[in-house]
Amino acid sequence: MKIIQTPLIGAYVFEVEPIRDDRGFFGRVWCKSELAALGLDTDLAQANLAFNHKRGTLRGMHRQTDPHAEVKVVRCTRGSIFDAIVDLRPESPTYTNWFGVELSAENHKSLYVPKGFGHGYLTLEDNSEVHYQVSEFYAPGHEVGCRWNDKAFGIQWPDTGGYLISDKDKAWPDFVV
Repeated sequence: MKIIQTPLIGAYVFEVEPIRDDRGFFGRVWCKSELAALGLDTDLAQANLAFNHKRGTLRGMHRQTDPHAEVKVVRCTRGSIFDAIVDLRPESPTYTNWFGVELSAENHKSLYVPKGFGHGYLTLEDNSEVHYQVSEFYAPGHEVGCRWNDKAFGIQWPDTGGYLISDKDKAWPDFVV
């Protein structure tokens, strides 16, 4: 498993280092001891699966607040997505900066999203499936969000010919620094 620091402090991309033979390959996608050695939170409370029928489905930007703030480990198990995160930790040197990466069934990458980050993704193919593990149980009263296209962040979402966004995600307020 290859662990790659992103430009945002505390966020990482995990890449599989496949061991191949004529059957296919084997590779680790999670190693508690390696991640703990980097000081990353390795407690997982829940695993979630999201299926998206249409290319251009945009979900986000979501997070949970304390005491239910959560770490997420996101991977795309079918199709492909553009996964985006925003550092919303006021004390962080990368506060309000964003990072995006393509996650796909083909590239086997995953994204480690620290507590205090906004998270969202855009499907790049029809029938994309996203699996993510989280460190806290879902707490509806602690869910907050900000708009996917908020000018405070300037996320450069890929053009998919239009976006399918829930009313809830369209209604998130502007971010105030």
